[in-house]
Amino acid sequence: MKRAVVAFLSGLVFSAGLLLSGMTQPSKVLAFLDVSGAWDPSLALVMASAVAVSAAAFRASARLQSPRFDRRFLVPPRQGAIGVRLLAGAAIFGVGWGLSGLCPGPALVSLAAGNPGLIGFVAAMFCGMAIQGWASRPGGQPDSDVQRPVSSV
Repeated sequence: MKRAVVAFLSGLVFSAGLLLSGMTQPSKVLAFLDVSGAWDPSLALVMASAVAVSAAAFRASARLQSPRFDRRFLVPPRQGAIGVRLLAGAAIFGVGWGLSGLCPGPALVSLAAGNPGLIGFVAAMFCGMAIQGWASRPGGQPDSDVQRPVSSV
């Protein structure tokens, strides 16, 4: 139960950050991506802040034996993490982000905030997730199933 409450509260904080930063506004995201036109660099500060917080959290977690709300840390492997599947997924994600100005988190927050125009986008996003899950079954485990202790990072 504690784990679910912490996950829910973390999601609320993340959602509030997306709303406050403007990442739920496709026009702001597209202006950030338009480096040859009317470029809006403000989202670079959002990304830099996210990287700083993540780096501090990863560094702090390296000193812990186990996480507070789970049995073990889930981290990607050191070797072999960057492959064709990851690069193809990143390319597809980037093209979708560049065309729509939205990625999954901000799309869900916008939909929950009352933007019904995103129903089709979110439905297509869930279809893509289902297809990826289906396609990753025959050849082995999906990338997210890799589990190693954080101390080996």
